Amino acid sequence: MDASLPDEFRKSIFRMHSSRTNFGFILGFLGVCIFAGSLPATRLAVEFIDPWFVTAARAGIAGVCALALLLMLRRPLPPKRVWPGFVIIALGVVFGFPFFSALAMQNVPASHGAVVLGVLPLATAAAAVVMAHERPGWGFWIAGIIGAALVMLFAIHQNGGLQNFAGLSEGDAQLVLAIMSAAIAYTASGALTRTMPGWEVISWTLVLSLPFSLLACWLLLPSDLSAIPASAWSGLLYSALMAQWMGFFFWNAGLALGGISRVSQVQLVQPFVTVALAALVNRESVGLDTILFALAVVTTVAVATRMRVTRA
Repeated sequence: MDASLPDEFRKSIFRMHSSRTNFGFILGFLGVCIFAGSLPATRLAVEFIDPWFVTAARAGIAGVCALALLLMLRRPLPPKRVWPGFVIIALGVVFGFPFFSALAMQNVPASHGAVVLGVLPLATAAAAVVMAHERPGWGFWIAGIIGAALVMLFAIHQNGGLQNFAGLSEGDAQLVLAIMSAAIAYTASGALTRTMPGWEVISWTLVLSLPFSLLACWLLLPSDLSAIPASAWSGLLYSALMAQWMGFFFWNAGLALGGISRVSQVQLVQPFVTVALAALVNRESVGLDTILFALAVVTTVAVATRMRVTRA
């Protein structure tokens, strides 16, 4: 900052920047809490509904709601120059992540999926380096790698230790594809939210995806809707309205305010929120080791979010 500026003015600017960043963390955390319910809800849905239809239906339901909100508020159509960004986001979080995570939830428990998805913040930070020209320092990367390593150690521990670790299972491979999809889309979302509100970014993405999602819903509609229990429908509705749409209201705004690399590290807490929800919703057990790993990961998040990150 220019040294010729008065001290009080510089201090005021610094306080405003710090407040903006902290508010970004709060919004990001709220988004993470909403996203944490995605795997347990999806697991409820895919027990009785085909994953292809779950993917199309959550995008279609969210898209119709987004269209209604945009029309009600009379929001203008975004300029065509930002449409490529919408395409990237749609491929990542409207179709890619929901589809691969739905497939994975047929093969692994939600709690297992949660810990594997713990590497998503590091993947998002790596995508931000390439796509958004952010430059995290060495301290940030060290803290992020430690956090990701803790999550992977937890996953190995939950599967019986290294002696039983024989590489990626089918479900784990599907989760890796989900991670790659989300990391790229999150970075594209964070870039667009610097020029337009975060809720508009996800809403327009869903609306522009509607022709494809509604057509897929019609083609993949289950033959006997009455045979699907209420638990599966509730899981689908949560995935559509909360995880697919409203969670991004908070998440995108948090990325824009606090920076993609920094705020993305808050997602390291998401696996353990998901594990708690899996115990409550899917009746999966949670042990003391989960709590201890959670405390260790939260510590690395606190360290990573305080490290210097610059934008080229």
